[in-house]
Amino acid sequence: MRGARVGGEVAYDDECELILMKYRKLGRTNWEVSEIGYGAWGIGGNQWRGGTDEESLRALRRAIELGLNFIDTALAYGDGHSEKLVGEIVRQAGTQIYVATKVPPKNQQWPALPGIGIDKVFPYDYIIGSTETSLRNLRMETIDLQQLHVWNPEWINRDEWRRAFEELKKSGKVRAVGVSINDHQPDSALELIRTGLIDTVQVIYNVFDQSPEANLFPLCRERNVGVLARVPLDEGSLTGAITEDTQFDPEEFRAMYFQGDRKRQVVERIAALRKDLDGVVAGELAEIALRFCISDPAVSTVIPGMRRVKTVESSMRVPELGPLDAAALAVLKRHRWERNFYD
Repeated sequence: MRGARVGGEVAYDDECELILMKYRKLGRTNWEVSEIGYGAWGIGGNQWRGGTDEESLRALRRAIELGLNFIDTALAYGDGHSEKLVGEIVRQAGTQIYVATKVPPKNQQWPALPGIGIDKVFPYDYIIGSTETSLRNLRMETIDLQQLHVWNPEWINRDEWRRAFEELKKSGKVRAVGVSINDHQPDSALELIRTGLIDTVQVIYNVFDQSPEANLFPLCRERNVGVLARVPLDEGSLTGAITEDTQFDPEEFRAMYFQGDRKRQVVERIAALRKDLDGVVAGELAEIALRFCISDPAVSTVIPGMRRVKTVESSMRVPELGPLDAAALAVLKRHRWERNFYD
């Protein structure tokens, strides 16, 4: 049963169990978005295996029932399949749901590579056309947040992205704009933020990759730019469920991400992390990892992938538990791990 919103918090009662969602401002947009948002890459289906559309739709509905009001998808997720599922659920919601999507690089290269001109990646007409395609997939008249799916600081003074963003906002097809920063490169967006032309950034932030804290987060707070924290569970390693014997479908993205001896490395890191957390903070590891993300006030919303209702219900309890205390954060700070499994 849906409860009433009071003071930025919403209570929900499901079989006599209370779950309390909390909200934060998404930078200068002033939208109040749920601390836990929905990362919709997994429901696209092209690079993830093991789920069905029916299961994904149930998870999305349950997330909204429990107070989630921010969904991040992309045109590239299943060639628009994720957007179609998101649009279906949002139209049924009966409440304000903020939808973010992304323009894929025209050259299909993730991340953006140095020396590749914006004319090959985000020409003006392509940004406009991709947005129109996303609007059709979503069956919406306006996208709340449109983002470039990669970023190269070499493009900072180019007219293509500036003019496209201006036109999209002026036409009412987009309300706010931002970029999804290349993997493990938070400082590549600093100059972009200083232009004042974007409303949000999306960046990898988790227990292992704490690099945004140094320069990106302070600048975002100074310039009132919203922060979407992606990959909060490090593609699953911070759930603690991956073992050296874990097998992924060869076509699934994680078969590459955890290739070679990387699963062994993860198991060793997680064992050390659990040992250090013992007696310091209680709870499941995934829950602690999400609490770590909301502990930084620069973070507007955290967007884990949640393809199953069980995962949704676990993640939605995190805001009620709140940020971690200083002792727990001090332990987690020692577990930074500089590496790039996307290579």
